[in-house]
Amino acid sequence: MTAPSSSGSPGRATPLLAQIWAVIALPLISILLALLVGAFVILASQLVLPGGNLDLLLPLTAYAALFQGAFGNFDALVDTLISTTPLVLGGLSVGLAFKAGLFNIGAQGQFLLGALGAVAAGVALAGAPPLVAITVALAAGILAGAFWGFIPGLLKAVSGAHEVVVTIMLNYIAIAVIAAVVGGPLRQQGRPEAITPDVGNAALPVIIGNDGHAGIALAIVAVAVVAFLLFRTTLGFEIRIVGANPDAARYAGMRPRALTILTMSIAGALAGLAGAVVVLGVTHLMTPSFGTTVGFDSIAVALLGRTNPVGIVAAAFLFGALRAGASLMQIKAGIPVELIDVLQATILLFLVANPVLRRAFRLRGVKAGLETTETITKTYAGEVAPR
Repeated sequence: MTAPSSSGSPGRATPLLAQIWAVIALPLISILLALLVGAFVILASQLVLPGGNLDLLLPLTAYAALFQGAFGNFDALVDTLISTTPLVLGGLSVGLAFKAGLFNIGAQGQFLLGALGAVAAGVALAGAPPLVAITVALAAGILAGAFWGFIPGLLKAVSGAHEVVVTIMLNYIAIAVIAAVVGGPLRQQGRPEAITPDVGNAALPVIIGNDGHAGIALAIVAVAVVAFLLFRTTLGFEIRIVGANPDAARYAGMRPRALTILTMSIAGALAGLAGAVVVLGVTHLMTPSFGTTVGFDSIAVALLGRTNPVGIVAAAFLFGALRAGASLMQIKAGIPVELIDVLQATILLFLVANPVLRRAFRLRGVKAGLETTETITKTYAGEVAPR
């Protein structure tokens, strides 16, 4: 009897490997090119310093210190996970909106409102049992972010107002709201500067190392929930169809208006959870200047991760590692931490310029549904409101 032939296995594997390469090639090339640009920036910075000597090995020294600061020991890895957590949640927020053909540039404002809602509830329940205080504070952050996402979703659905314009304005409003509330009703008495009281028992418990808070676990749960929503539920299918072709979705009986509002609300809730996790797990209080660049970094994370939940985790981990390792890079190599902003911005620039890179490196396209940068310049209801 003749043994079964396995000659077909390589043939079946080749298309799969080719498709995987098509998905990861552009992000990988963008990262490598960004690191190369960063090396040139490091070298050029030496030339403008008084009496500076050109050290051709300085970029390698800087990147080695960056890697050590992010992964050099267990505490460094925990710091990387802490930096990664809000980026995962923010990336899911932006990525989910992308799936529906929406550009949620308002993740920063939703992040801030989520943090404000969480700290307000945390301060009010600072003496309550931890389980109650944490649950209510997280819920307050989620609801505040969802409300801030609901506004542009509603305006988009009802009047066709472009979500990019609306969310940019809401970002500025969120900053003003933070300053007004933290400097007013939530201001800690007896302090010369505007600062809120500590959230007390609403602080997230530490589950890993000395600082690894429970927000890390929440981010993992959020990834699983969003992945299940997008790829295993009717709602997720409708979101993806509306993003791909709203007219076809409408003819199929779907409701683009309602899906726009719901998607932006869920996206806002995820960004709000990111803000709540930061304020309850890291800072434990707020100042008028509170706010990292998490909301804006989330855009790059979503693009680099191809809006796929697993890809977003990988992209967020990369950006989290860059943030976590920046301090040691500055100490050992004397390179300002702002280089990380240069790297992140350059990665985003190369991602947006993907047609140029595809021609330059002869990269083939990917299957429909994996391209995301088109959403930046054209959303499905950019000209008219969905009916």
